[in-house]
Amino acid sequence: MTIEVRQLRYAVLTADMSSLSRAASALNMRQATLSQRVTQLEDKLGIKLFTRSTRGAEPTEMGRVFIESARRIITDIDNLQTTARAVSYGEQGRLAVGYSSSLMAGNLKQTFSDYLTRFPDVQFDGVEAGPETLLHRLQSRTIDVAVAPTGMEESGVVSRRVWSDRLLVTLLDGHRLLENERIYWTDLRREVFVVPGSGIGPIVANLLAARLTEQGYRPNIIVQDTSLESVLSIVSVGRFITIATEASQGVTWPGLNFREIHDQGGTARLEFSVYWREDNENPALQRFFTLINERYPA
Repeated sequence: MTIEVRQLRYAVLTADMSSLSRAASALNMRQATLSQRVTQLEDKLGIKLFTRSTRGAEPTEMGRVFIESARRIITDIDNLQTTARAVSYGEQGRLAVGYSSSLMAGNLKQTFSDYLTRFPDVQFDGVEAGPETLLHRLQSRTIDVAVAPTGMEESGVVSRRVWSDRLLVTLLDGHRLLENERIYWTDLRREVFVVPGSGIGPIVANLLAARLTEQGYRPNIIVQDTSLESVLSIVSVGRFITIATEASQGVTWPGLNFREIHDQGGTARLEFSVYWREDNENPALQRFFTLINERYPA
């Protein structure tokens, strides 16, 4: 007697939905076909799994015992398949890292490069998103660690600072501010800014509002639902300026100039932290922290 895994799935789904018709709909198959497959399984087992009626399909007493055993078998098979996929990609596990900074250059790019070089047998998956989305992904366990601006708080999520990037104003050739020896936040009033709606864009927009708002004036900030790279292309048109981090200088942008912004404390910077769940015991994550602690001692 040979029982196929798909037959077990048919029986479990029918029991969960208490209906052959609903189970058939979920499986995208005809009810008569599903009923036939379940009957074939019952014939192989020599027991009746379900009591069928106009109200649906309810497991019999022996059927409930079989269904629970079938459910454990399916779970074990699914876990084995997940493990096999992970092994096929990375012999030493998988690490999913979320980030909201540019990967053109800078600390983030170098950190990723170092990890991939040092641990080539780990499957490394990167996810780019805004800070709030990264927190949700941490909570849902779809990523192991996030690199994002410092200051986010979430229950069950811990963090530590790693580095800071200089904030730069991006100006097109011929802009009046390029004549300044130094550019201060106050010099940026009356400018029109465009920032991306993802990544660090919302953080930059809030920073601009905090720095430039004064009595009777609020900065003109346009949020574009696009990437930082596309925003830099928009700036090249000449009607807007934007704020980026030094990581954006990894690519040459013809006609664009990246200038430091100064305040009373010196060069304006944006602090970054790594965030992770306290209960995450992924060995690949521990290797990531080994590298972080070496490059950026606490």
